[in-house]
Amino acid sequence: MNLVEYLTSLGNIAIALSGGVDSSYLAYAVKQSGVPCKAYTVKSQFVPQFELDDAKKIAEYIDIPLEIIDIDVLDYDDVTSNPSDRCYYCKHHVFTTISEHAKRDGFSVLCDGTNASDEVEDRPGMRAMAELSVKSPLRECGLTKSLIRQLAKQANLFTWDKPSYACLATRFQAGQHITGHDLEHIEKAEGYLFSLGLSDFRVRLVRNTAKIQVPENQIAIVIKNRIVILSYFKSMFDEVVLDLEVRS
Repeated sequence: MNLVEYLTSLGNIAIALSGGVDSSYLAYAVKQSGVPCKAYTVKSQFVPQFELDDAKKIAEYIDIPLEIIDIDVLDYDDVTSNPSDRCYYCKHHVFTTISEHAKRDGFSVLCDGTNASDEVEDRPGMRAMAELSVKSPLRECGLTKSLIRQLAKQANLFTWDKPSYACLATRFQAGQHITGHDLEHIEKAEGYLFSLGLSDFRVRLVRNTAKIQVPENQIAIVIKNRIVILSYFKSMFDEVVLDLEVRS
């Protein structure tokens, strides 16, 4: 089905807006369709400040109402214990809360930005959203990541070339307890690497060792800034390592 036709068939739409390219384009398309709508962005310990800032900026740009919802994800033991299916529990808590806010505001349909390129079978979080009847218009209408980027660029959305960004909880290996202290350190560490010109990277936490993962073409930047990175990171981590299995 054509995306606009799909959206208009829903009647009214609440949008889970993360600040990434997919949910940004979805919000834009919903606004363009003329369907009554509102965006909801979650503020939690798993979401870095720049994602919140981007969500606010994109909502203002496309002129869609936005509500920021505070959620303390560290209140949930099934999240902080970090089992292999942690994302299922986290998404369930988060989208249940968004849905409650949306229903209070009179919106019966909640949509997210999952696209046709996403592997839904291997993602526990997708199972939670299916249970909560969250709709994914971009995926349902066959829009792939590359196509969404093209459409977002045509719409002059600044997020069109923004790298995909997983929540900070993904920096922990399964089974390692998630703490607010460690999350703050990871956000600071990644913010520092951003300031050095790096992009599309991760700082993984293995016990209290920071493992830096970057694309192959950015390894030289890490090596060039090795001393300052070590100096900054060693105030927070016991060890700092560079993963030679580069991000593709």
